[in-house]
Amino acid sequence: MTNVLILGGTGWLSGRIARRWLDAGAAVTCLARGERAAPDGAALVRGDRDDPVVYAALAARDWDQVVDISSRAVHVAGAVDVLGDRAARWTYVSSMSVYSDDETVGADESAPQHPPAQRGDEYEYGAQKAAAEDAVATLGPRALIVRPGLIVGEGDPSDRFGYWAAAFTRAGAEPVLLPPTDGRATQVIDVDDLADYVVTTSATGPVNTIGDVHPLAEVLDAVRTAAGHTGDTVVATEDWLVGQGVEYWMGERSLPLWLPAEMTGFMTRSNARFHATGGSLRPLVETIADVVADERARGIDRVRRAGLTRAEERALRAELGR
Repeated sequence: MTNVLILGGTGWLSGRIARRWLDAGAAVTCLARGERAAPDGAALVRGDRDDPVVYAALAARDWDQVVDISSRAVHVAGAVDVLGDRAARWTYVSSMSVYSDDETVGADESAPQHPPAQRGDEYEYGAQKAAAEDAVATLGPRALIVRPGLIVGEGDPSDRFGYWAAAFTRAGAEPVLLPPTDGRATQVIDVDDLADYVVTTSATGPVNTIGDVHPLAEVLDAVRTAAGHTGDTVVATEDWLVGQGVEYWMGERSLPLWLPAEMTGFMTRSNARFHATGGSLRPLVETIADVVADERARGIDRVRRAGLTRAEERALRAELGR
């Protein structure tokens, strides 16, 4: 039986990875803090990775697979130091945020990265992931580093992709405010496709685990169709939106998936190695259908981590006279 240790295992992505391993017949142990439960069938060890002895019991045995998703380099390096010799294979879930070049279209895994974070540096996500990758890379051919971009699907806690499903659904026959889409692209991966890849691939080294590139306008139109929206769309200019305090990409008062025009490479990276090493992608329309259903179930007017509230969107459209 395959013995798998997941450093996490109770979150959105890590819980799905644990579930996939369990479905494959593995014995799964999850190390996590907090009150969230591990998937049924997995053993749960409670522990805080700031505690220097958190790995003591786990280091007493060998592991066929270790999976880590932490975005704190000190946690990743600490785990590698203590458990690296006990792991036959180590998978680290990094991020495309490690890349410093956001302009080159089709860039692959060799693209330049941000300098890795050093102890005492102010926290910066991409630099932390880069430093964590360096720690995992010391394991050589036993290590797989997956670099997802925007992960989407049912239960997404970031609310980015789901914002559009909610916005089109709640609007009904009213207009929906859009950012400029000409020349913009988007690139996402379904959380279940990512979990499947982590469990099934034999690849090592870094892999851009991301979906195919799609024009942003086509993706938004597919979400609109799935949501049954019958109203108009109102496209605002970039300068106007910025002037109104609307943020790019994520966060409160934002239009998710919208990026500055100069970031031509951020959502157009190469996923050729992902496909070549066994990665597969369900049709995007299936993911969109799942997200629309999930947003309806969770509540389209709930408090969100990304996007505009209905009131904010209406106020902005009123400023435009729409």
